Amino acid sequence: MFDRERPSFEDSNNVTVQRCFYAYEFAKPYITNKNTADIGCADGYGTQYLADFTISTVGVDYSEVTIADARKKHAAKTNLTFKSGKVPPIPLETESVDVVTAFQFIEHIELRKAFMEDVKRVLKPGGVFICTTPNVKMSIARNPFHVHEYTFDEMQKEASSVFSKIELQGLQGNEAVNKYYDDNSKWAKRILMLDPLGLHKLVPANWLVAPYNFLTSIMRKNLKETNNDTLKITTQDFHLTKDNLDKTWDIYLIAHK
Repeated sequence: MFDRERPSFEDSNNVTVQRCFYAYEFAKPYITNKNTADIGCADGYGTQYLADFTISTVGVDYSEVTIADARKKHAAKTNLTFKSGKVPPIPLETESVDVVTAFQFIEHIELRKAFMEDVKRVLKPGGVFICTTPNVKMSIARNPFHVHEYTFDEMQKEASSVFSKIELQGLQGNEAVNKYYDDNSKWAKRILMLDPLGLHKLVPANWLVAPYNFLTSIMRKNLKETNNDTLKITTQDFHLTKDNLDKTWDIYLIAHK
């Protein structure tokens, strides 16, 4: 698992932030008055939102430095705690939580099915697992921080082998969102013209981290300047659908123990 893809709250990253935070708002009906865990919580920017509605919430992240920062930032929320640990295994007791959330996390780890099995372990009977991850069919270029990106068919097969009941939906955007990502795609494809042999798909991922971060930052800053909607987009500009899933941006898994 690579360790430097973290939330960035610069103006130029607004669309990504809103896209990611939509998942936390979506989870609200599932987590209200429940004991929950948020896996891959980073500094707790979304985890603290969940804690406003839960009985208790624990955020889990592999980085002790990040967890220490999260504890300081959110110390005022007495029902919110944080634990560090490389997942799997999840550092929680068996059948200890009602809901597990893992947003934009599973693509970063090698042991993905083992992670799902451990989620099932920590869930109470009837518990719910909510997971989001990018839809690989909408990815233009390799993300060096991602070990594996799923198709909907892959997620259906893997999750069904672990959980008794699952539901898949896709995250879609309105016209403004999709225009932003269309501009994003055009920008990325121009860069990929410099790699006609597709070597970026073959070299070790750590070779790509610096150029990926540099080019992504330039691209998003350029889009902020050229696309007037970049700073206006909010979570309200996204929605979930069960139609034309391969053309949606993210996979949403809702699984029941």
